[in-house]
Amino acid sequence: MNYLDNIFFAILLLIGIGFFTINIKKIIRNIKLGQPINRSDNSKERWKNMAMIALGQSKMVKRPVAGILHLFVYLGFIIINIELLEIIIDGIFGTHRAFLFLGVAYSCIIGSFEILAVIVLIAVLIFWTRRNIIKLKRFVSSDLNGWPKSDANYILYFEIVLMSLFLLMNASDVHQQTVGSGAFPISHFIFPLFRDMNPETVEILESTFWWIHIIGILIFMNYLYFSKHLHILLAFPNTYFADLNPKGQLDNLASVTNEVKLMMDPNADPYAAAPVDETAAPAKFGASDVQDLNWVQLMNAYTCTECGRCTSSCPANQTGKKLSPRKIMMDTRDRLVEVGKNIDANKGIFIPDNKTLLNDYITPEELWACTSCNACVEECPVNISPLSIIMDMRRYLVMEQSAAPMPLNAMMTNIENNGAPWQYSQQDRLNWKNE
Repeated sequence: MNYLDNIFFAILLLIGIGFFTINIKKIIRNIKLGQPINRSDNSKERWKNMAMIALGQSKMVKRPVAGILHLFVYLGFIIINIELLEIIIDGIFGTHRAFLFLGVAYSCIIGSFEILAVIVLIAVLIFWTRRNIIKLKRFVSSDLNGWPKSDANYILYFEIVLMSLFLLMNASDVHQQTVGSGAFPISHFIFPLFRDMNPETVEILESTFWWIHIIGILIFMNYLYFSKHLHILLAFPNTYFADLNPKGQLDNLASVTNEVKLMMDPNADPYAAAPVDETAAPAKFGASDVQDLNWVQLMNAYTCTECGRCTSSCPANQTGKKLSPRKIMMDTRDRLVEVGKNIDANKGIFIPDNKTLLNDYITPEELWACTSCNACVEECPVNISPLSIIMDMRRYLVMEQSAAPMPLNAMMTNIENNGAPWQYSQQDRLNWKNE
């Protein structure tokens, strides 16, 4: 490389990192639109979850075929891109294989990278086949029509191209192939394609593969912002900040809990409560739009991989109901992105657009189809909770709009009047235990 190439490389690198930084800041801002929630407790358990689930892929391998293949792709892609450090050094300083001084260690590293690259290629081709030829049921859904389906394939094509360029870059490095073929256990078999070519042509090809490889990595890095593969980054904080409570435990609204306690305690003094600001806007119960959800739920939406494990395990979905937990997360993310664009277009201020997550994206029919069984939460490989969003939106329907289904309204009326869900009189409400 000459110094002009070095300058061009440095500018390209700064542009790529700059765009990535801008987009990451947008994501952080959008997540912070959510309501506050404290997830700073039990840091030891949280670090363990992150290590086991995000790094160790412990929930992925519950479905062994997909889990093991994903583990190979994940580890291979991350480990191979350690090579990016050498590429950056070579690009900035004009060196060639800056870490070659490591000798045998370098040969072992590059050799293991090449083997991993082939494993990644095989795994990615299997993933592509499962999606596009075999068409597994969880990948054939109206949830994935259009962009989501294309996005999944684009990522697979990216990985195929980047791994292939890595091997071609090594194979066309004539000097290294000749001096130390042991360092190139895979590309050494590709090398004969270049052996009989003009040396200048091979040098141009090697340089071309090198440039396309680094440009491809920078494009891939910035593509993540638009892709479901943002989970590559967000899986770590998402598993760290996940809810540690038992799955059947739902959160309660403090204001409602205090009211119930006052009603049940005959000795309580209602005037001893904290003074209420009469001028303040009344608290909103539940969630009708993304700003009403907490920031962890919004991070969940960005982290969703659209793998469909949640939907394929959902009993409501399996029995033909409209509910798809995957769609709940995708709709939440789509609405959050829309709100973010609104803020960008209006210089940092959200201008009401007469749209909400409820009704415009997610229908009450979907919400009431949920059995709150937690199957979706259990199945998610990165600890996302579609159920928490469903319950908050249900809470809004009931407490803000009095829009519960008739059977639920009847049950609540019976509890209010009879102290039981059934139409028993107060005197007869315990008779069921003798039947």
